[in-house]
Amino acid sequence: MERLKQYALQYAKLVFNIPHNVVNKNFSDQGTRSASSSAANYRAACRPKSHPDFINKLKIVEEELDESIFFLEMILELHPSFKDTTSKLYKKGNALLSIIVASLKTLRVVKS
Repeated sequence: MERLKQYALQYAKLVFNIPHNVVNKNFSDQGTRSASSSAANYRAACRPKSHPDFINKLKIVEEELDESIFFLEMILELHPSFKDTTSKLYKKGNALLSIIVASLKTLRVVKS
């Protein structure tokens, strides 16, 4: 969970540096929300009511991480000067997403 929390915090720090305008605000808000939501939903997944509830919450984490990565791509398209910061965050997001996807595959096999 700590890695997801750090990802959300690093995403927020990136957003602090983006110039304020209508488009940036939208992409920044959506990206920050989805990055922090992935951490919050993972935390909730750690206290599942049942096995299906655990899987469902991890699916939400997967969706939110993917969305946060999408908004990183949008930010990079608009601000190529942020390439170093966004690519590091992009790699972290993809690594976390890979872990969640692998966990979901394992959980589905175990359930079968």
